[in-house]
Amino acid sequence: MKNGEDTMERLKGKVALITGGGGGIGAKTARLFVSEGARVVLADLQESVLKPLVQEIGDAASYVVTDVTDEGQMKRAVDVAVERHGRLDVLFANAGTEGRVTPLVDYSLADFQRVINVNVVGVFLGLKHAIPVMQKQGGGSIIITSSIAGLKGSAGLSAYVTSKHGLVGLMRSAVLEVGNTGVRINTIHPSPIETRMMRSIEDGASPGHGDTAKQQFAASIPAGRYGTPSEVAHTALFLASDDSRFCTGGRYSVDGGMSAR
Repeated sequence: MKNGEDTMERLKGKVALITGGGGGIGAKTARLFVSEGARVVLADLQESVLKPLVQEIGDAASYVVTDVTDEGQMKRAVDVAVERHGRLDVLFANAGTEGRVTPLVDYSLADFQRVINVNVVGVFLGLKHAIPVMQKQGGGSIIITSSIAGLKGSAGLSAYVTSKHGLVGLMRSAVLEVGNTGVRINTIHPSPIETRMMRSIEDGASPGHGDTAKQQFAASIPAGRYGTPSEVAHTALFLASDDSRFCTGGRYSVDGGMSAR
């Protein structure tokens, strides 16, 4: 695959499963992983997004339509990666949803639970079924997409913030259970990134005036701008590769300095 980036084949021979593979961060990470020698299986709900993406990336990519909140489907996604490629070296647990932007007292229970199911239960199920596979083969890397919202609060996003904080606790507990088995687990914490999710949050924060909300969000970032999917993908690449072989239990900020405030 040619994408105009210098590559070193840091993932040569590795197999990666990427949930939320059809989204901005997932798709960019898939392209980068393949350019670095990996074979990838993309899991997402929408085949209409996955199919053309896999065709674009080429033979090193395939997909499995998956609802990450369904245990049977999440287990199947892990099994498919192993059946197709004989192993699973990397799980990028990246699927997520922002939920509504609304005061906590106005949040419906159904909406709150949906965010928790996608963002926390989906990751839990990925870990539950990927860890035994990785332990059996002697190790692997699990990378969880949390958020700057997993380190700080944010008014109007109670469900999202709760879910992203919960992923840190899930990661830390899992590391203490499997840290001596060769399975590494870390979280990534992006600031606002140029993706569909941020367009939704901007519109929710300022209906009809999303551009104004974006300017306000960007002003809260010391770097003065949103991040890009590529910048998150390169952090995932480091954590997926053997360059990070002694890194586990960590929280990796990709946030232009937001966590410094």
